[in-house]
Amino acid sequence: MDNSSGVGVIDKAAQVLDALEAGPTTLAQLVAATGLARPTVHRLALALVHHRLVSRDIQGRFVLGSRLVELASAAGEDRLIASAGPVLIQLRDATGESAQIFRRQGDWRVCVASAERPIGLRDTIPVGTQLSMKAGSAAQILLAWEDHDRLLDGLQNARFTPTVLAGVRRRGWAQSLGEREPGVASVSAPVRGPSGRVIAAVSISGPIERLTRQPGRLHAEVVCNAARVLTEALRKNND
Repeated sequence: MDNSSGVGVIDKAAQVLDALEAGPTTLAQLVAATGLARPTVHRLALALVHHRLVSRDIQGRFVLGSRLVELASAAGEDRLIASAGPVLIQLRDATGESAQIFRRQGDWRVCVASAERPIGLRDTIPVGTQLSMKAGSAAQILLAWEDHDRLLDGLQNARFTPTVLAGVRRRGWAQSLGEREPGVASVSAPVRGPSGRVIAAVSISGPIERLTRQPGRLHAEVVCNAARVLTEALRKNND
């Protein structure tokens, strides 16, 4: 399928932005992902940085920039967040646990939507909270389907192993026990964008005493169903 608009520089800039959807990317990875010449990619990336459509992380890798968030908010087109409220409330009520959606931003995962358990002991994660990509079931989800180089980079100093991520890919969901915080368990599943790429993780979290040491056995099905509803909503909104 030809995605060319006929305006070459715009098409190439769009290729760069599309490549960055997967997360932090080196110049070499951008060249490989886009198929464009290295000088062209470098020039485009720096121009996009100037306009805050692209940024650099502390390791110098390219990441999507804050201007994109501002534009999405202004246009009211953040379809994931727009669809999240009813789905998270239903997930919270079905499991009795707090529910969240996380997106990856550089070396962090950020809570972009949540529905808190109203009473009793709960794992409270307010919207905007930044958590590590090195621990927790949502981090496993956001890393498991990355390309080989990003996978290896993400596994450095992580609380989970390549074997754990292989299991996540095989069954389509992740669980954690005390990885991020002692005594807290969680279950997460992938939300995919219209291209099929994992763009977010939907999660529930709470004390191990309630979720048990096999939280996936209790709640994986309902968490995966919530992820599918969100994935389908994004697909319909893109039609």
